[in-house]
Amino acid sequence: MYKLGSKLRVMLIALLVACAGAVSAHHMEKESIQKRTKPSGEVYRVGDDVPVSKPPVVETSGPRSGEEVYTAKCAMCHGAGIAGAPKVGEASAWTDRIAQGNDILFEHAIKGYQGSAGFMPAKGGCADCSDEEVIAAVEHMLEMLK
Repeated sequence: MYKLGSKLRVMLIALLVACAGAVSAHHMEKESIQKRTKPSGEVYRVGDDVPVSKPPVVETSGPRSGEEVYTAKCAMCHGAGIAGAPKVGEASAWTDRIAQGNDILFEHAIKGYQGSAGFMPAKGGCADCSDEEVIAAVEHMLEMLK
């Protein structure tokens, strides 16, 4: 029987391990490519049973308070007067608006408003605010004027 030198034996083992790793890596690479390039949807024809997905259920802890909505969403503009927004601390900036009545204030806050002094986007740009939360925020701002 032929005896291998210790250096040759180590080199042969290293070669075998490297080859086995290369085969395994090639297999993993192929699986990875197949996973990344698989179709993202399915095609259905008229009459096929089409599975219906349900929208995710988003749980909320209830409506936010006027103060929470003001602090998180409104204060940026109404605290600094950005884009003509009346500042909460300046009662004179609110006098004409308050004279129109709360219904108009609420409508402008919910639907948005373009005035001569500036622009109020619908819900102040707060896409995740309900109408009730916007009204609560307006009421909070009015309370801050007192």
